[in-house]
Amino acid sequence: MAIKLDNVGIAVRDLEAAISFFTDLGLTVVGRDTISGEWADTAVGLDGNHAKIAVLQTPDGHGRLEFFEYIHPDAIETEPTLPNEIGMHRVAFQVDDIEDALAIAAKHGYRPLRGVATYEGIYKLTYLRGPSGILVMFAQELKQTS
Repeated sequence: MAIKLDNVGIAVRDLEAAISFFTDLGLTVVGRDTISGEWADTAVGLDGNHAKIAVLQTPDGHGRLEFFEYIHPDAIETEPTLPNEIGMHRVAFQVDDIEDALAIAAKHGYRPLRGVATYEGIYKLTYLRGPSGILVMFAQELKQTS
């Protein structure tokens, strides 16, 4: 059986804020729609499913995020996920310049949870909370001198 990851779906409280943040990071909107009807109820397993959606793609064409803003039923607010909780954890991006990525995040009001760390001289990395409390990781591969 052939299998390929298509996208990661994330429910958000404000679709436009999520689109703005992730397009500023370099992702591109490849589709938008409003979904509802029996097919959506069946596929998602949620009666009365009605949502605005947007699919964004990374510049390399390999990664996609699908965001949902629920119209019905009402979205359920939960506590933000902690890094050590079981379940959906974070979205990670490899970036060319972590400082540029953090400047874009700051423009939207998002800052690192604690700072930028260096992992064994290989990566600079950090976690931050983005739109709707989404944990976002930025990792910059450090150039190795040999």
